[in-house]
Amino acid sequence: MDRKSSKAATITPDPSMRVSTVTAPVRSQVLQILRSAIISGRFQPGQRLVEKELCEMIGVSRPSIREAMRQLESEKLIEIIPHRGPSVARLTPNDVRSIYQVRGALEALAASLFAEEATDEEIEQLKEAVADVRQAYDSGDVGRMLERKQVFYDILIDGSRNTIIRSTLSSLNDRINNLRRISLSSPDRTRKSIAEIEKILDAIVQRDAKKAFAASEAHVREAAKSAQRSIEKLEQYKEPD
Repeated sequence: MDRKSSKAATITPDPSMRVSTVTAPVRSQVLQILRSAIISGRFQPGQRLVEKELCEMIGVSRPSIREAMRQLESEKLIEIIPHRGPSVARLTPNDVRSIYQVRGALEALAASLFAEEATDEEIEQLKEAVADVRQAYDSGDVGRMLERKQVFYDILIDGSRNTIIRSTLSSLNDRINNLRRISLSSPDRTRKSIAEIEKILDAIVQRDAKKAFAASEAHVREAAKSAQRSIEKLEQYKEPD
């Protein structure tokens, strides 16, 4: 779906996006539902988010939607344009470059620290996570890929023993996942991605911090190229303001 068509798209009913009355607080559910819809691509970049339609779809009041919108705006997942209202934020090529520069540096550092600091048990957990990532890639289910890859990175970052890496990446996590989804939508990229992840694991198993750093850096660099190409294609369809 290109930029022009996605922007004019109508939000259609989806039973899976209805709020439950018996689990988490409504405001938390609304925020999670909308965040997931954006990250998964259910709501496309540039698509307008009409308050009335969202209320009907999710089954909540306007104040709940507005509160979630404010949070999503702070996370840079939506943008609120005067006289036009909220829409899903578009990532520019410069945004992509900047996010991947930070991600590449921090994840490479986490991989090198993991090789030095992780216990044998954590390395075994990482091996299992990589096997799960491989199965997810074989399934072709991008949502499952993102979920399994997040587990891999959670283990990697925890084992690095560096809390600053986690807190910094957490502030970018939703946009990183959004870019991962864009990158992994290419079958060719998924094949290359798992090979790159296995190189990171091999270096870690060898306890070679330099190799782990280089393998992780290379992985993020290739992911950045894939995402950049996709974003540049989408930019061609951007409507003038």
